[in-house]
Amino acid sequence: MGCFGCWTKTPGKCVIRDDAVNVYPKIAKSDGVMHVSRIKYGGYDTVMKTMLERAIPVQQAFIRILHGETHHVQREVLPKKAVIIAYGEISDEERDVFQRLVARNARNMNFEQYRVIFTSESQLDETVQREVAKWKK
Repeated sequence: MGCFGCWTKTPGKCVIRDDAVNVYPKIAKSDGVMHVSRIKYGGYDTVMKTMLERAIPVQQAFIRILHGETHHVQREVLPKKAVIIAYGEISDEERDVFQRLVARNARNMNFEQYRVIFTSESQLDETVQREVAKWKK
């Protein structure tokens, strides 16, 4: 909705009461995260973009200076190691745009480290399983 009620009406909690209110606090408290998204025009697909936007309650309306840029103050968000798996038929230009998008998002999502892995749809399950196996070690 983009109402920002999570900043004013119910600080730290989305006014939409669905499963997302249980998910984004767990993401905030985790030290690792994996995002998987089909690439659409160099950006996240609709499902991933929606999930990222629904996590806005972990940020406050207040602004801080971070590395010479303005960013929102976060609510108890742990630094994260992130793996972003991007799949689909992706052109070189889309790869470049997506790499830059993830780099920008990394600052807002408190990623201390991140890797972007590009794969095809046919290799997606194998790629995810390989990355999950690394987390289990």
